[in-house]
Parts: sequence; structure tokens; C-alpha cells
Amino acid sequence: MILLVTGTGTDVGKTVTTAAIAANLQGRGRRVAVAKPVQTGEVGDSGDLATVGHLSGVTELHGFHRYPEPLAPDLSARRAGMPPAQLDEVAEWLWQLDAEDPERVLLVEGAGGILVRMGENWTLCDLALRLGAPVIVVTTLGLGSLNAAELTVRHALCEGVRVLGLVGGSRPAEGDMDLATRLNIDELPRVTGVPLLGCVPAGAGELAREEFVAVATQAGSGVLPRDR
Repeated sequence: MILLVTGTGTDVGKTVTTAAIAANLQGRGRRVAVAKPVQTGEVGDSGDLATVGHLSGVTELHGFHRYPEPLAPDLSARRAGMPPAQLDEVAEWLWQLDAEDPERVLLVEGAGGILVRMGENWTLCDLALRLGAPVIVVTTLGLGSLNAAELTVRHALCEGVRVLGLVGGSRPAEGDMDLATRLNIDELPRVTGVPLLGCVPAGAGELAREEFVAVATQAGSGVLPRDR
């Protein structure tokens, strides 16, 4: 089973959310692998996959294309004089990974938002369509989040992509929550038409692995709370 994770933009908590979903699924006895088709701005063994592995404890981590500058992947590839990622090759790579263990959940983390160019002329939305895979959208929760979340979900649905729901990428503690954030948690499902599956607590990415896994898997945590 392939499941794609995208966001309403950059720095919305997509990588930490991917780690939380992976830990949650693994804690419920599911086999999990995480793939990052395109990574920018990181060298060597650093990057989003390293973060996911560090936080969740998942060891099946698969990377493909890597470009040096922290830009949209097509732009980073062009500036580096490197071949851009191709939709067909990425889809084939993911199908092969999925075929290795069809009972395993293969989480695929995108780059930026759903319309960021992963290659010269394709996006994560195109990849979801090619794979026939559902998407989880990671969103901010504060002022401005409703518009960004609705735009992302509406575009995906209009293109024929199945959206499982939203995850709040960084939920403040109750005492730190402003009015917009408090109200948006209830408004997001209403305006987007898809459920808010849960929220990752603010600062979760700084926790030690044991603490992070406990937060992601505890009863009532809401991070992908049901089998899907």
C-alpha cells in the first residue's frame, strides 16, 4: 500500500508528521517503509529521511534523487546542471518498492506543497494520479491556514486524487493557542470537506525517539487514529 504525504506549503511539519504516521502505524503492528523521491538542500546522509528514521525508529528508508540547493526540485536540478526527476521513473521506483512487500505501508513524502514541481513538468499531484495512491495533507493551524488547506484539498479532489484527510503539523499547547488556531481546528474539516485526522504537538520533532513514539502512538493522540 502506497500513501503519499504532502503539505499546504514548505515548513508546515511534513517530515515530523511523516515520522509520526510511521511510528503510529508501526506501533499498531504494521510494517512500514518511508520513501523520499526527491530531496533538496541536504548532502550526504542528512535530510528528511534521516529525521524520519531518527524520530520513528523505522529502518526501511529509501531515497532517490538529491539536489544541492534548498529550492523547488526542478529549479535545484536545473541550477546544478543535473538531470531532473522524471515522473515515469519515480513511479516505477515506488511500484518496485511496494511490490517487495505488498502488506507493508509505503509512506512517500513529497517536497513542499502539492503543486511544487518535482521535475520539469510534474508535481506530487501527478504522482498520486499515476500511482492511484491516496494523499494526506499536512497543514498549519494558525491564521491563513483555512485558505491554504482548502486550496490544496480542492485541487487534489478536482484532479481525482483521494484525500484521506488533514494532519496539523504543529499544534500548540492549549495555553499557547491563539483564537485563530483554536477555531481553525474545528473549521478545517468544515471548509475542506475532509477530516482532520489529528495533530502533531508543537516541538515534537525535538523529542528523543522514545518520547516521540509514545506521543505518536498513545491512545487518543489522533495521529492517523484508525486503520485506513
